[in-house]
Amino acid sequence: MDWLLVGSSGDMALAKIIVVTSGKGGVGKTTSSAAIGTGIALQGFKTVIIDFDVGLRNLDLIMGCERRVVYDFVNVINKEATLSQALIKDKRTKDLFILPASQTRDKDALTQEGVQGVLEELAKEFDYIICDSPAGIEKGAQMALYFADAAIVVTNPEVSSVRDSDRILGILQSKSRRAEEGKEPIEEYLLLTRYHPERVALGEMLSVSDVEDILAIPLLGVIPESEAVLKASNQGTPVILDTESEAGLAYTDAVDRLMGEERPLRFLDIQKKGFFKRLLGG
Repeated sequence: MDWLLVGSSGDMALAKIIVVTSGKGGVGKTTSSAAIGTGIALQGFKTVIIDFDVGLRNLDLIMGCERRVVYDFVNVINKEATLSQALIKDKRTKDLFILPASQTRDKDALTQEGVQGVLEELAKEFDYIICDSPAGIEKGAQMALYFADAAIVVTNPEVSSVRDSDRILGILQSKSRRAEEGKEPIEEYLLLTRYHPERVALGEMLSVSDVEDILAIPLLGVIPESEAVLKASNQGTPVILDTESEAGLAYTDAVDRLMGEERPLRFLDIQKKGFFKRLLGG
């Protein structure tokens, strides 16, 4: 399907805008934005990830390009820099770019007209625009989701996280540009992170089907709890590039599903320990 975004000059540009959002912080949203943006670019699509978290700015750390930030999203909105000055080309993945957030401004630096102008300019050049939203429902988060064609709602298998995600779904359905203009609604996908089968079995966490029952949106993927995620973040590398890790493989599966492929869910069952692990108490 083609995704059309009309530029201010009236010309059509192909681009799909995907917001990665959540009701609360600490669920792995920026990790997911980095992994999904990288995965899409690896499939040959020109992709940009925008950090909407003005004042905090984590995306460049997870992407390992923090020392290369000279200009940011707010500089572009304020016409203090051009997009080509602010965009950072990823060193590892061809076709991938990052537009960092400002650490020194507040959320009010993002205006609807300013964000729209930047998105329209990016839409002329990119196939996919990934908006890494701040958590919650404040201005930066609403700005990130307003122009979206699709939303990936990141949640942990915990009641408070799922409940907050339900609030985000309400906002997606009522406060987006598509809702205002009576267009087809934003496509919604669920990404369940930090899944731990043992804790689910003990009743300490919600199961996949519990979360699906509550949120009732298509399941894009289940990312297992994994030390590989923290390790990748500390190294400034998207975890999807760690093809030895379950988390990396689960993100690859999620991207494939986003692109219309059928992929079975993996890593949902308790892993049986091998003989040597049991022997060593691992």
